[in-house]
Amino acid sequence: MPGNGKPGAESIDPERLWLRPTEPRRGRRPSFSREAITAAAVTLADAEGLDAVTMRRVAAEVGAGVMSLYSYAPDKETLLELMVDHVSGELTVTGPPSGDWRADLKTVARLQRANMLRHPWLPVALSTRRVPGPNTLAFLEHVLAVLRPTGLDGAAKLEVFAQITAFVAGHVAHEIAQAAVSRSPDRAAAEGRYLAAVAADGRHPELAEALSAPGRPLAPDATFSRFLNRLIDGLDTD
Repeated sequence: MPGNGKPGAESIDPERLWLRPTEPRRGRRPSFSREAITAAAVTLADAEGLDAVTMRRVAAEVGAGVMSLYSYAPDKETLLELMVDHVSGELTVTGPPSGDWRADLKTVARLQRANMLRHPWLPVALSTRRVPGPNTLAFLEHVLAVLRPTGLDGAAKLEVFAQITAFVAGHVAHEIAQAAVSRSPDRAAAEGRYLAAVAADGRHPELAEALSAPGRPLAPDATFSRFLNRLIDGLDTD
């Protein structure tokens, strides 16, 4: 990663990666492809997390020697670029925008959330700068069309897309963490006792009042919808 002596995202040449994909060396045609390598890496990350994705592990998954992979992905950062764009291909949109840009933008966010929940490593991978590949660009093109009725200029539209993506990534990361807590009843109970003690200590009246208010539905879908509505309904297009 940047700053630790290893190749980083800033070392990737997007023209070579996306417009001039590296061809395998001359000789016997390999039994795998860049697509197969990327799919294997995605499957590995889905099952074991990003730390499990190494060139050696991926090579083993496709039945290749490690050195033979470097014609397709010279380092893990490049492989991550391929993985992110690969799963972006799952962001399928049916039909043109409806003209109701707020509703369409909420649909975009829900597609992103579903994709990130299928691939829990994705929010982490998106936390560093990525060079958009063809699948990502196709989805971005749709989002820009969704935002056309707003009258925002191009830079503002790109900012909205970045804002929505960052919100979804952060929310999904929180969802995943909360799901882990819910699988540990003792920890959840301990957190509840701690907050109750803090609310009763007299030093946090605002928090005490907030915690005493009627609860909201805690189902993940309902929670996401509430947060998303606040964000998108409050977007300023002036």
